[in-house]
Amino acid sequence: MKRTVSILIAVAALAVGLIGCEEHYTTYDDRSYVMFSEPEQQKLVLQDQDYFSVVVAATKAASKDRTFGVEVIDKGSNAIEGVHYRLLSNTITIPAGKMSTEVKIKGYYDNIQPTDSLGFILRLVVPEELEWDLYEESLTSKITIYKSCPFVREDFTGWCLVTSLLIYDYPGENRSYQRLVRAEAHPTRENSVVFRSFLYDGYDVAVDFQTEDPAKPFITIEPQVVSDEKSIFGIAWGDNKLRIKHSRNAESYFNSCQRFAAIWLNAYIEDLGTPVGTVGDYYNVVEWISDAEAEDFRQN
Repeated sequence: MKRTVSILIAVAALAVGLIGCEEHYTTYDDRSYVMFSEPEQQKLVLQDQDYFSVVVAATKAASKDRTFGVEVIDKGSNAIEGVHYRLLSNTITIPAGKMSTEVKIKGYYDNIQPTDSLGFILRLVVPEELEWDLYEESLTSKITIYKSCPFVREDFTGWCLVTSLLIYDYPGENRSYQRLVRAEAHPTRENSVVFRSFLYDGYDVAVDFQTEDPAKPFITIEPQVVSDEKSIFGIAWGDNKLRIKHSRNAESYFNSCQRFAAIWLNAYIEDLGTPVGTVGDYYNVVEWISDAEAEDFRQN
């Protein structure tokens, strides 16, 4: 945790800076302090989620249970308590012998819109002797909540509009850097789709949706051919196959609520397995649209 690391660094710095004449190291006074683990946190609200948690930590364990209050600060909050979320309890307890506990918060999935970014500020109510003067802000934490919809592969099939910087730089026979393409369920891979003629005519591209962790809705792309070189560059530098794979410099991800994907592709050239060169990393946005919207795009 960033805050925990910062605190440890601060303690170490104090210890080094307070070396006495007899070279004895002096640390902080060994009192127990209580704080949020992070000053700002982002949390997902899932469809069937009982609650999400915010960690509260102490600098040392105690021999008895310690109970503290938690309150919401209205100033600086745009999420509405009781509408978008609620605290399951206004008190928390760090058990005897433990150094942390959780504030449990219920998010109201149905009341949060796919494009909402809602925030609220929590404050710990603790005795003054448990407040660490060096980190006064550690008693508050700003929580930002987002809606995370379940992945349904059928939502990522059908017509989609592709906006591609690779096409922008190397249009080939494309008349625009936007293409209307169809996505179909992959015949053998469960959470994958195939884009028919994804960026260039005649070359399909398969992508894989990583659905295990809602906080990491990543997309991966195995190496595959996206075009021939001559159509793009007018010359073949390698074996006349322009290849792509997912970029290692930026994550590709999808949004199930808004039905779009942001895909970073690395385009490169080989000559029968021998690397020739990298064309570059290119950003692509895929937006799934209705049949009516697809027809409008065709006519325009």
